[in-house]
Amino acid sequence: MATHYHMTIAGCERDLPICPLSDKLSIGAFVIFGDCELTQACAAELLKKAPAFDYIITAESKGIPLAYEMARQCGAPKWLLARKGAKLYMRDVFSVEVRSITTDHVQKLYLDGEDAALMRGKRILVVDDVISTGESLAALEKLVTEAGGEICGRMAILAEGDAQQREDIIYLEKLPLFTPDGTPLD
Repeated sequence: MATHYHMTIAGCERDLPICPLSDKLSIGAFVIFGDCELTQACAAELLKKAPAFDYIITAESKGIPLAYEMARQCGAPKWLLARKGAKLYMRDVFSVEVRSITTDHVQKLYLDGEDAALMRGKRILVVDDVISTGESLAALEKLVTEAGGEICGRMAILAEGDAQQREDIIYLEKLPLFTPDGTPLD
């Protein structure tokens, strides 16, 4: 029984733990939190492929290090974050619902009105660590559209499952889904 899946991502070798989602399906857990080498390498590789953009947006929380590092490397003074909860400092907040493969319930994403105003009429690059079902991506796109932004691209470090077949996503590597015993599914 395989417990890890070995990958090379942006020149960095990593062993992803295989985690069960159900009695029929497991995923390779990809977490860039705390992995500065991997985050920096992935940001650099994605920026080489990125279309022209005015702002980067991601959803809380696993996309945060990637969005920050991409903005830092390209010299952007600001990047945008869709939060999982409205914060006291946020004004004129609007939200959308999202269901992610790694979350067992419906969540909401919230966008601050000031950030929404910044997006109006601008090219927005949507980034995330992994795109799988596309639900989080769709929620981010809805926020951007409601704010009046123009989605210029969709990027992720890894594409998992059906996302690998999408032609509208730019990604670095494919991440398979797994059987419960850790065997990659085709």
